[in-house]
Amino acid sequence: MMDELELLKKDWQKKEEHLPKLSYDDIYNMIWKKSSSIVKWIFYISIIEFVFWAAINLLNYSEESREMERAWNIADLSTGITIINYAVLIFFIYRFYQNYRQITVTDSSRKLMKSILKVKRTVTQYVWFNIGIFCVSLMLLLYGSLTYGEEGQKIIEAASKAGNETLFWIMLVGLCIIIIGIILILIWLFYRLLYGILLNRLRRNYGELKKLEV
Repeated sequence: MMDELELLKKDWQKKEEHLPKLSYDDIYNMIWKKSSSIVKWIFYISIIEFVFWAAINLLNYSEESREMERAWNIADLSTGITIINYAVLIFFIYRFYQNYRQITVTDSSRKLMKSILKVKRTVTQYVWFNIGIFCVSLMLLLYGSLTYGEEGQKIIEAASKAGNETLFWIMLVGLCIIIIGIILILIWLFYRLLYGILLNRLRRNYGELKKLEV
């Protein structure tokens, strides 16, 4: 039995001698190429996402919806939020492009590690901004529909006449929190799926770079 084990060890050692030895530079270049490719895909996905949502907004835009916003006294606020939203999204796309350019010219593992952390931070900020702008837009619509919408006013008047106005508002706020919470979880899961896989790969690359620095 021992003879067989020794033979196997010797055979493996012979094979190992023929395997290519990867140097520090070889490993670094492999990680650099993978990281650069991931950041490039993050940049491309952000552009596709921007175009997709812009197209959805244009398709849903109509004079009727604009009139409804005016009737609810939220037209100016809605326009302002839309302008801010697109301006910030364009800024993030530019940041993603900057991150990609920075990684492509990085020439040391420490700089590459910093670039990876920067990309992760930018993606996190981007996701939370999208979640935040969605919350603000949804709350604005709820405020407009309840305060100035015909159906909303009827519901409030009915609750007031029944002497349950306070209970109505408590239930409404609770319901809104639950609905917004569910929607936020779905949005978070969407971005987790969209960017999470790429960020996990970057995280692994970062771990490999840390090992190189030891």
